[in-house]
Amino acid sequence: MNILEVCCGGYEDALNASAAGAERIELNSALFLGGLTPTLSSLRLIKQNTNLKVICMVRPRGSGFCYSEVEFQEIQNSARMLLENGADGLSFGFLTKNAEIDLEKTRKIVELVHSYNREAVFHRAFDCSTAAMQSIYKLVDLKVDRLLTSGLHTTAFEGRRYLQQMQTVFGQQIEILAGSGINPANVLQIMNETGIKQVHASCTELISDQTAQGNQADFSYWPMQPKGSHEVVSEFKVEQLLSAINK
Repeated sequence: MNILEVCCGGYEDALNASAAGAERIELNSALFLGGLTPTLSSLRLIKQNTNLKVICMVRPRGSGFCYSEVEFQEIQNSARMLLENGADGLSFGFLTKNAEIDLEKTRKIVELVHSYNREAVFHRAFDCSTAAMQSIYKLVDLKVDRLLTSGLHTTAFEGRRYLQQMQTVFGQQIEILAGSGINPANVLQIMNETGIKQVHASCTELISDQTAQGNQADFSYWPMQPKGSHEVVSEFKVEQLLSAINK
């Protein structure tokens, strides 16, 4: 069975994904920073008003994945709160200053997640790690349930050769979830060439909000996005991608 996981930035995104037929989402906030820990309010509303399986990001800041002990204390607290409020799993990633998988932090969060009988997902911090292929053995040993990866490249299409290797060698020990740049035009090629049955995509469209600018103030995301716009999950794009993967 092919699975689409929709990357959502809040409650409205999740409603759109659910209406389009998605069954699983990764819930974040601040997607323009690569995704941060979501609010409890968004999680509670989603669990109350949809049947979605919700994997919550646990990430306190943007940029890298080497966290101080103070940051990790916050991560652990956020993780418990999300799990206690209905998260079906957590998405996380920890690297050392040398860009190796941080085994101790990963172990602690995996054990916490599994104590709630939920799913532990190591996210694309993996794609920035050293000796990445060898690192999968460590994730397997730590009992990580799923690995979100673009095959060590910017997009999954570019990294499909590595994704195929990961699926062939490790696919029976850990779920491989391909993500980044997935769209209806390339998804079948990626899945057919790699053997991977799960994909992760944002399926967004731009919405204009001109109140981001006024007088001499400007709160738009520019230059990352056109001025006065933000991204929302498009119900139509989710439907398109679901149709493509289920052909």
